[in-house]
Amino acid sequence: MLEMRNVVKTYGKEVRAVDDVTLSLTAGVVGLIGHNGAGKTSLMQMVATLTRPSSGQILFDGVDIVRKPEAIRRRLGFLPQDFGVYANLTALEFMQYFAALKGVRDPARLRQLLELVNLHEHADRYAASFSGGMRRRLGIAQALLNDPDILIVDEPTAGLDPEERLRFRHLLSEIGFRKLVIVSTHIVSDIENMAGRLAVMRAGRLLACDTPDSFIARGRGQVWAATVDAAHYETLRGQVQVLQAQRHEHGISLRIAHASPPCAGAVAVEPTLEEALMAQRYAVAELAA
Repeated sequence: MLEMRNVVKTYGKEVRAVDDVTLSLTAGVVGLIGHNGAGKTSLMQMVATLTRPSSGQILFDGVDIVRKPEAIRRRLGFLPQDFGVYANLTALEFMQYFAALKGVRDPARLRQLLELVNLHEHADRYAASFSGGMRRRLGIAQALLNDPDILIVDEPTAGLDPEERLRFRHLLSEIGFRKLVIVSTHIVSDIENMAGRLAVMRAGRLLACDTPDSFIARGRGQVWAATVDAAHYETLRGQVQVLQAQRHEHGISLRIAHASPPCAGAVAVEPTLEEALMAQRYAVAELAA
């Protein structure tokens, strides 16, 4: 469905935001993960035809969308990280405005989408009064107006409370049963239970693309649990990659990423997806911060 071939995006003479990315994607949820500044947003903006690559090709159903952007625009939904609402419009009026821009003439669809994102009871409320989560859901509703084949969402849960994050992830997962959903984030927990594939970026380059189970399988034997005293912990933290440290009355419980047992008494444990990525030296902001 969507194919990127040796895509490069440069700014100025030296800044290479996207560096020779080649990637093929089909229907399902794809998590695009990496630190802030890894090149995720630049890549998605090119797929959304908001910017053009400096070199390379982006194909949608075999059509070069750099040369023919209209081939994807009418089948694309996009929710940027910084999505604003018009304060003087109600949710329904907001949807009517975007429906007019996108050529959607079915008024029933607007109500259906507001119900899909659980905003139907707030259709006549001014968007200015919405919480951050409600605004994000309204953003998803407008992105789905034209029944897109590709939905691109940038940092979808930024600023949301836990309940809103859970609801938002469930919604994107359901959409991914039928369409290609690309979710950009630096928080692994946002996509670990809904993404069928993960594409990991760092410094503009695509480091890996695989299923979450495959990343976890490769991390087995590289994540360890141990309990040490405070003095031993201070020594260890300078020698190995400590993923988690929790103090309690018997010492400090650690989870450590290392190719071999990092200390006496260390036991190999099943890694989480986040730990597996860190063990394989893929940068993940939530742990590395």
